[in-house]
Amino acid sequence: MKKRILSGMRPTGKLHLGHLMGALNNWVKLQDEYLCFYMIADWHALMSEYEDPKNLKESCYEMVRDFVACGLDPEKSVIFVQSHVPEHLELAMIFSDITPLAWVERVPTYKEQLREVKGRDLTTYGFLGYPVLQAADIAVYRANAVPVGVDQVPHLELTREIVRRFNGLYKTGLFPEPDAILTKTSKLLGLDNRKMSKSYNNFILLSDTPDAIRKKVSVMITDAERIKLRDRGHPDICNVFSYYAGFAKPDHAPKVRGWCEGASKGCTECKKALAEIVIESLEPIRARRAKMSDDEVEDIIRKGAKKARDAASETMREVKKLINFLQ
Repeated sequence: MKKRILSGMRPTGKLHLGHLMGALNNWVKLQDEYLCFYMIADWHALMSEYEDPKNLKESCYEMVRDFVACGLDPEKSVIFVQSHVPEHLELAMIFSDITPLAWVERVPTYKEQLREVKGRDLTTYGFLGYPVLQAADIAVYRANAVPVGVDQVPHLELTREIVRRFNGLYKTGLFPEPDAILTKTSKLLGLDNRKMSKSYNNFILLSDTPDAIRKKVSVMITDAERIKLRDRGHPDICNVFSYYAGFAKPDHAPKVRGWCEGASKGCTECKKALAEIVIESLEPIRARRAKMSDDEVEDIIRKGAKKARDAASETMREVKKLINFLQ
């Protein structure tokens, strides 16, 4: 049998180029090697959006469209909404009983989020317990591995500690300690040279129209040291060039480097050419997205919930035996 993978994203809006380059392209490759569970993490989204959750439902639908349009196959992978599988919360409750508070408080991303996220109160019991629910998300499918970026490794290590503690307390080997499948961090910064983030509104959506893409690319920040056309550029520090490296054909990026370093083309012309490359790259995604009917999206969600619940409920039957719950 194939080994299992669990990964997911929070439905906080349509997906952008950072999601494509940082996760989705890799997820598509993994689904041929593993049995993959790809989760739309609405419980996790609620932890930060609880004051204004009006867009959560629509964002779940949009995420399904983006997942499938990018190449995730519902026949190969289980695409599901987290809250449709109540076993996640059941296992999270059990894990919260055995997880020392100090383990949760030391997760570095918790303190980082408290510092960085503005305008929302994250000093809640739920947000503190985010890593415990994440551990349950992974363990309820008995996932063998999780694709993560380097910054997420501490979360995964906490999951390993929690399942190790559970296995030790109840003398079982029920839960594997999931390995990290390290994914390359996307080299794409946002249009303004900051981290690509919905908070900064500095991204290109996978579903953006060609005109929207042209407009967004036209305002990208370029090489600050190149002021005049005759000034030689420095592609290695230019955010526009990093987009060429990510989306242009392999033989095109060296040409761009040449005209940048040789000052044969200006930044405005360079950005116009980049916009057309991004538009061409995203056209297959937009086309697949446009073909998906509401009924098809509903069908994927319904079937994904059934498959996910079948796997999760099997795990919870074993868990409840081990903790001596009445069933």
